Amino acid sequence: QVQLVESGGGLAQPGGSLRLSCAASGSRFTINAMGWYRQAPGKQRDLVATITRAGTTNYADSVKGRFTISRDNAKNTVYLQMNSLKPEDTAVYLCNALYRLNFPPMNLGESWGQGTQVTVSS
Repeated sequence: QVQLVESGGGLAQPGGSLRLSCAASGSRFTINAMGWYRQAPGKQRDLVATITRAGTTNYADSVKGRFTISRDNAKNTVYLQMNSLKPEDTAVYLCNALYRLNFPPMNLGESWGQGTQVTVSS
């Protein structure tokens, strides 16, 4: 019932920056936590960063100090500012949202976006 659409991926040079966005749409829901994960070819999906509705953030050690996650609750949108990019950041980046439906029985749910490719190469 909640759809996520990512944007902002692309090609960047090492040391460069990219900004990802993920917008949630649907009806009668409240998003709790949102986050970004990434998956490189042949590798497992790894957490990049998460942010709660109150703004508490959590980062993978590999991106601390380089990436910043933020959100706009009014727009149901989460952002990932990626600076000082490295070739090892190359992956498909997927948006994730944990939400609660605002009508009985108030079910909890989880949605994933389709992913956006980030390639870091000179």
